[in-house]
Amino acid sequence: MIRYASDRDFEQLSRYDKHICEAELRNCIKSKRILIMLSDDTLTGWLRFNLFWDNIPFMNMLYLLEGYRGKGYGSRLVGFWENEMLKNKYKMVLTSTQSNERAQFFYRKMGYADCGALLLPDEPLEIILSKNLGQP
Repeated sequence: MIRYASDRDFEQLSRYDKHICEAELRNCIKSKRILIMLSDDTLTGWLRFNLFWDNIPFMNMLYLLEGYRGKGYGSRLVGFWENEMLKNKYKMVLTSTQSNERAQFFYRKMGYADCGALLLPDEPLEIILSKNLGQP
């Protein structure tokens, strides 16, 4: 089951997601910017997004808990998100991953294409990827 996170999910998400402060996590929940995936009422993972330039959905975080990786859950969660964005009339989505992470191969397999990069001091290259929605 995939659904938007609600206030009742805050405690569990804040326990696992250490890449966001509690105030912003609450804001993302309130703004319907987190999708959670459940299996038998157990959290398996989540997808958190925002809007790049205030008009392009940008996936900030895709995370699956140990034991749920490599089983298609990530593909289902991303596909659900893409369909939600398409329903909301967005024609493109973005995400990023560091060049030393395996996630880049997952996103390319999902139809994302490299479209840019960001290099911050003392960090690996951040690869920006895009996908046009509603096109083969």
